[in-house]
Amino acid sequence: MSFTSRCIPALTAQVLSTREQFNESVLSMKNTTEQAGASSSTPSTLKRWAISWLLTRAASEQRTAKLRKKREANRRKDGRRHNLEYFHQVDDGYSHLTIQVLDRIKAQYDVDIEVHIVPPLRDDNYPEPDLLQDMSRWEAALIAPGYGVTFPDASAHPPESLRELATRVLCNLGQNDFSSVGVEVSECLWRGDDAGLMAIADKHGVASEDEVRTKLKAGAERRKKLKHYAGANFWYEGEWYWGISRLYHLEERLKSLGAARSPNLPLIAPRPDICSKFGPGAQDLTLEYFVSLRSPYTAVSWEPTLNLAKASGVNLVLRPVLPMVMRGVPATVMKGLYFWFDCAREAREFGARQDKFYDPIGKPIIHGYSIYKWASKHGKGYDFFGAFLKAAFSEGVNTNSMSGLQKVVAIAGLEWEQAKEHLHDDTWQEEAEQNRVAMYGFGSWGVPSYRLLDPDGKEILGVWGQDRLWLVAKTIAERS
Repeated sequence: MSFTSRCIPALTAQVLSTREQFNESVLSMKNTTEQAGASSSTPSTLKRWAISWLLTRAASEQRTAKLRKKREANRRKDGRRHNLEYFHQVDDGYSHLTIQVLDRIKAQYDVDIEVHIVPPLRDDNYPEPDLLQDMSRWEAALIAPGYGVTFPDASAHPPESLRELATRVLCNLGQNDFSSVGVEVSECLWRGDDAGLMAIADKHGVASEDEVRTKLKAGAERRKKLKHYAGANFWYEGEWYWGISRLYHLEERLKSLGAARSPNLPLIAPRPDICSKFGPGAQDLTLEYFVSLRSPYTAVSWEPTLNLAKASGVNLVLRPVLPMVMRGVPATVMKGLYFWFDCAREAREFGARQDKFYDPIGKPIIHGYSIYKWASKHGKGYDFFGAFLKAAFSEGVNTNSMSGLQKVVAIAGLEWEQAKEHLHDDTWQEEAEQNRVAMYGFGSWGVPSYRLLDPDGKEILGVWGQDRLWLVAKTIAERS
């Protein structure tokens, strides 16, 4: 029996109580929300243009290459070694996956790794901190085999007493011991091994409460200074790399700089391939695809997801939801910028270039969903959705103008004279709300998300992110 087949039923059971809490907190969020400030859903015409232009330029491949070249020149001029800063959050499942490869990174690349221990944050960067913590546990167990690491069969989050002891041990370790002894500490923590953790504490000692506070504060301040908010992150010469699923971007950069000790060695954590061979049973499965017209990650995932559906024969069901800032989810500039730069890298890797961006937040989204519902009735829903994403993220079309929307409609093979009659049809809102509640129901609050259903409509798998499409494809193949 495969790992996925064994683990998914158990993991599904683990998050049922979490889902009930999730649903209670979101059922009342039915109306489109207008936000101002950093997460504005109603920018002025000038602000929309300026932000779109700046983001496009800031994350362009040309500017990225130029900045990397400049940073490398400065590093050489200063006589500095390749230095990675790693931010470890003790109670974060993704950090447990990442800590396992620190020694391998040092062995394969001529780098130093400076470790910072950081606390979990509870601010606008984390609208659902407890739920994210739970997700980091059950999702880490799902993705670990794909990256050549392990995660204990943890049915619950480690108790506070064990987390505190693990934190005290880790804060007492020197930099040289963290990547080896730290893995043992994390293993004991996540499998609930009190005796094992106590033995490590007796051998290596523990930090005092004051020392722990000082170390966590220093880690948090350093992370904030470098403009990030999450654990399991690497910082290297001006760029962030989140967890083991983004390590391949960092490895490719290090190899390009000649930092690999042996250039012929494969990457430690390459992006898992999306399988393309499926059995006839895939046609009996349903893949729900939760998307948004304002999500750059949705734009990245669009073609690969449609290609997967075509190759497997799975029944693909598109389930649009409103963008986060249009449904009251807070956002910060720091988080938004990280997402944008990260997505630009992912887009280049997936071959979904995002060379020109014109932000469709607000009215363009509302008009887009209105036309999408009409287009769906004429068998053109997917064509319109894909055309809108391409226009907004690849071609820089201003969908806030009627001429821009007209271009999208034409690309989708629809008639503008008919389409514009449906611009103010708000009947799509009820369906979008149902989609959002369904998405929250399997533990996700963002897009793109995927839910795979068996022939009886029962959930097989629910995951969030274009970087989990390989797991979706793997599960379809195993079930077909």
